[in-house]
Amino acid sequence: MRAKALLAVLLIGIILFWAIEDMPAFGDPQAPATQYTGELYINSVLPDIGIENIVTAILASYRGFDTLGETVVIFTAGISVALLLRRGGQL
Repeated sequence: MRAKALLAVLLIGIILFWAIEDMPAFGDPQAPATQYTGELYINSVLPDIGIENIVTAILASYRGFDTLGETVVIFTAGISVALLLRRGGQL
């Protein structure tokens, strides 16, 4: 059983290493993912929203529901941890 687990881990590691080699360098401005979306956000933030700060405009408007969802998840996790610690008498 240990041999199968070791083989599975090695295969997954080799596949991940092989996949990472095809990725663009970190922060590469010529990466395919940044070619279209970066220019779109930079050119359309001010006319669409009227907010000069691009980061604020993206987080508050374009990705508003995503940011709200992340906030709800963090809040729920914090409340859950507080309730678990309180139940155990540690809080």
